[in-house]
Amino acid sequence: MIKKMKFAGSLFAVAAMAGVLMVSCSKGDKAQGPQTEKEDEAPLVKIEKVYESDVMQKGVYTSSVDADLINNISSSMPNRIKEIYVDEGMNVAAGQKLVVLDDVNIVTYETQVANARANLDNVQTNYDRALQLYKIGGGTKQNVDAMETQLITAKNSLASAERTLKNARENTVLTAPISGVVTARNYDPGDMTGALPILTIAKVNPVKVVCNISESEYSKVKKGMKVACTFDTYGDEEFEGTVTMISPTIDTNSRTFGIEITLPNANSRVLPGMFGRVTFNFGEERHVVVPDKAVVKQPGSGNQYVYVYKDGKVSYNKVELGQRIGTTYEIISGVQDGDEVVVSGQAKLANGMEVRVMQ
Repeated sequence: MIKKMKFAGSLFAVAAMAGVLMVSCSKGDKAQGPQTEKEDEAPLVKIEKVYESDVMQKGVYTSSVDADLINNISSSMPNRIKEIYVDEGMNVAAGQKLVVLDDVNIVTYETQVANARANLDNVQTNYDRALQLYKIGGGTKQNVDAMETQLITAKNSLASAERTLKNARENTVLTAPISGVVTARNYDPGDMTGALPILTIAKVNPVKVVCNISESEYSKVKKGMKVACTFDTYGDEEFEGTVTMISPTIDTNSRTFGIEITLPNANSRVLPGMFGRVTFNFGEERHVVVPDKAVVKQPGSGNQYVYVYKDGKVSYNKVELGQRIGTTYEIISGVQDGDEVVVSGQAKLANGMEVRVMQ
């Protein structure tokens, strides 16, 4: 009786263990099956076919504004200022009276001219007398030559005195040599003139817009070329200018060359010192255009890539971007006409990976 009970207990234990193992295996199969299926599933992506199109080639460069011409109004000799008729920021016309200086020295210079002229007359008389005596045998050639030297010196002295007087008269009343705007005033009435100009006048119609262009564009920029200029002050408003100067040399450090653009400025809206941008139109070229969503930037670098789909796989193509055109990018290299590019789902992709295409 006891043996039968022991045997029955053993059978029960075996059966219970077998049941536990079956339940355990069943649970393990259920947990492992879906996980394996998920890991083996290819990423789902959305693709678009891209094509070449005519793309306007534009170059945009930062620029600054300079006056077309600048004149410094100064006296050629130290003098006291009596009147200044203009102030900084005022517009002036060519020939307009700007500054009156003290004319106290004029009398002195007029006296010097009168003395020099009298001396010349005296020397001329003595020379003529010596020459006549020499001709009739009453003088010597040496005496005539000495008098001739004195005559030349006297003529030079008179010419110098007259130049000084003329210069003094011209510097008594200073006028504007050009039409423009007063950009600096360094003295007040009663001051003595010094090293600084009394006034600075800038011609601001037209103005010069200056910028530096990449060496690669040198052959594309021509004199007479029309360009669009914008300035931060006026937002997207465009001002048309004309290329009037192209530097004949390339800067070896920046690999750029300078240009000047003449910009009409009748209403003086564009002022020297303004910051702006110049847009050049270099014509059209055919390039592939891709959606901006297709472009992926490589972390830690400035490189851009596009995933190109072919035969169920994707390749990680490095691209050279051109211009941004709305929601697309011009592609200079890296993607071909007719390629299919990934525009969604790039986060899970790697080069050469198989993918599923979203229908």
